Amino acid sequence: MNQQEFVATFRNHLPAVSKYLARRVARADVEDLASDIFEIAWRKRKEFKEGAELAWLYRIGGYVIANHRRREAKRAWLPLLDTDAAAPSAEDLGIANVSIAQAWAALKPAERNILALSAFDGLSVNDLAVALEITPNTASQRLGRARKNFAEKLD
Repeated sequence: MNQQEFVATFRNHLPAVSKYLARRVARADVEDLASDIFEIAWRKRKEFKEGAELAWLYRIGGYVIANHRRREAKRAWLPLLDTDAAAPSAEDLGIANVSIAQAWAALKPAERNILALSAFDGLSVNDLAVALEITPNTASQRLGRARKNFAEKLD
């Protein structure tokens, strides 16, 4: 990916990456983390897969968010910065019904993650595979199991 293609990718996907971050971290951290994602993407642009730009950025974003949460957790002297308590997650934004919230909370984190990437971020099975670094077949199976488990917990 050359510089012009990267700039186009940045312009096209910055809003989606920012929304992805806003559903997972405190709003005050979105700009900095988006910057980190695109900085890493620039350095790793040789690993880029044509047609899977957004999923590739979400995969990088997953690592950036995990690192951010670890740094925040180390700041135990300032509990207000706990990202899980300070910012609404993607799940919280979409959940208004108590039974849905209870079923969602009962899911494993990996199940919540794949369902959120599919439902809230609109990733296809192929894009899920890129974002989660798994095969499309595995992504399809995990998504199917997560959907089934969620439906069972709703009943």
